[in-house]
Amino acid sequence: MSGFRFGPELSAEGVTFRLWAPAAKSVEVVDDRDRLLRMQAQGEGWYAVAVAGAGKGVRYRFRINGVLDVPDPASPFQPDDVGGPSEVVDHDWYVWRADGWRGRPWEETAILELHVGTFTPEGTFRAAVARLDHVVTAGFTAIELMPVADFAGRRNWGYDGVLLYAPDSAYGRPDDLRALVDAAHQRGLMVFLDVVYNHFGPEGNFLSRYAPGFFAPASTPWGQAIDYRVPQVRAFAIENALHWLDRYRFDGLRLDAVHAITERGEPSVLAEMSRAVGAFAARTGRHIHLMLENDDNAAQLLDPRAATSAGKFRAQWNDDFHHAWHVLLTGETHGYYRDHVEALPVRIARMLAAGFDYQGERSDHRGGRPRGEPSAALSPIAFVDFLQNHDQIGNRALGERLEVLAEEAPLRAALAIMLLAPMPPLMFMGEEWGARTPFPFFCDFQGSLAEAVRKGRRAEFEEAYARLGDAVPDPLDERTFASAKLDWSERDSERGRGRLGLVRELLTVRRRKVVPLLAQLAFDADATRVDERVVRAGWMHPEGRLELLANLSDAPVRAPDDRPAGAPLFGGELGETLPPWSVFWSIGTA
Repeated sequence: MSGFRFGPELSAEGVTFRLWAPAAKSVEVVDDRDRLLRMQAQGEGWYAVAVAGAGKGVRYRFRINGVLDVPDPASPFQPDDVGGPSEVVDHDWYVWRADGWRGRPWEETAILELHVGTFTPEGTFRAAVARLDHVVTAGFTAIELMPVADFAGRRNWGYDGVLLYAPDSAYGRPDDLRALVDAAHQRGLMVFLDVVYNHFGPEGNFLSRYAPGFFAPASTPWGQAIDYRVPQVRAFAIENALHWLDRYRFDGLRLDAVHAITERGEPSVLAEMSRAVGAFAARTGRHIHLMLENDDNAAQLLDPRAATSAGKFRAQWNDDFHHAWHVLLTGETHGYYRDHVEALPVRIARMLAAGFDYQGERSDHRGGRPRGEPSAALSPIAFVDFLQNHDQIGNRALGERLEVLAEEAPLRAALAIMLLAPMPPLMFMGEEWGARTPFPFFCDFQGSLAEAVRKGRRAEFEEAYARLGDAVPDPLDERTFASAKLDWSERDSERGRGRLGLVRELLTVRRRKVVPLLAQLAFDADATRVDERVVRAGWMHPEGRLELLANLSDAPVRAPDDRPAGAPLFGGELGETLPPWSVFWSIGTA
């Protein structure tokens, strides 16, 4: 598509360079031969210059007021990291093999989240292609990449991105990313991208020097807040979303921590972005899906069936689901887990019956403030459920996975519930075979910033440092990054084959029996109840019912007299007794 105002525009005649720099008195383009070209003021803070004969591969910087050289904030690529020159990219150069791909309906979604740098030993876009067949045979229909926007250094989770249009060079070049997306599409996989619009990373961001209007007076936990009341700033984010969806053909985006977007503007930048994406999807005939991470549990932002046409979002990552299950599986009650301790099976049942756990109740962890909105009127497919993700593993002192924290039987029961419940499931790379590889936090900052990160982690995990000392990994040490790389040999162990077999079985049943119901399936709160640790849940469909019966305890219990009457889907025939941690799914007629 055309119409991007941010970033260089390549044409047959040359390249037009543009920069929004309202606080600059002069702006020049510095090319890769150190030649200066003065940019002309265009009004409203814009500067531009057309350079005849320039083409793809040209490297350039902007010189502000004759003294400060900066990369393009909409740089297409940074071959020498955030402090180096930007590079002009021809976004039409790549020849797409899966050119007829139009995506998949949201109902079919089953996601494997992955970090490009640790998914394979090589840690590149191209290397990830070789593992896509595994993703397909495991039963997933989508992969979701943690953020790939250019960050400082050679290793990072991605949430410190500063040049949001450029795939990080640590993973490869722009066409390498396209090759990964293309290869996934050839295998029938959707590809989602995690994007961050609530802050910029701490190193390599020069916007405040020439475009201070990008920032609001408020702060987020990770940096200064972005001000979307400013038209150019909201255009930067909306164009960025379209950049990934159009030029790289991602099937959707997951917007990180939107509760930390403090100045959304009017209308909200979230609604405007959703509508812009919806218009793009309608124009191209593609299935495109937008997800949120939102600690506020704002149900009003969600509508998986209308979604982008109504300025809303397909779904939200449901942290409540993770937190309640984590307490049940591990017994941990610190931090935000304390909000989910009481009446645990009831909380799990509530989420099966209505989506969120917190729907307006007061949160002790959040200082007693009300959190969330009623969500039972939404479709179940508005909630992406998970037992693990990058945050919930990595935001621990040692980065441990559930495999080393929980017992096998409860964990298998949790998987049997999550993977067959109507809510789209998400697993973190390696979870499908029960990987024990840790995923600790890592980054590659230098100097005082590196020391500030170390100090911050020590403050956050003070008790763990006091107890474990040097056993807590240094986030700046390259060995910490190396320890997070998946050990694919675990997949081929007896334990790995067994876990992968279970996940494959569950996702096969989901695809064949559950997915066909999801477009019309609805919550049925009246069918959901808890008797001690026996949970029963049901969902309504015009032609039938999906039902769950599970014993979430270490002891056998008597099966209820009014047991589900539908055809068994998973777990076998119901007997007089429910074994410990047993899960039974069935489908009945209306």
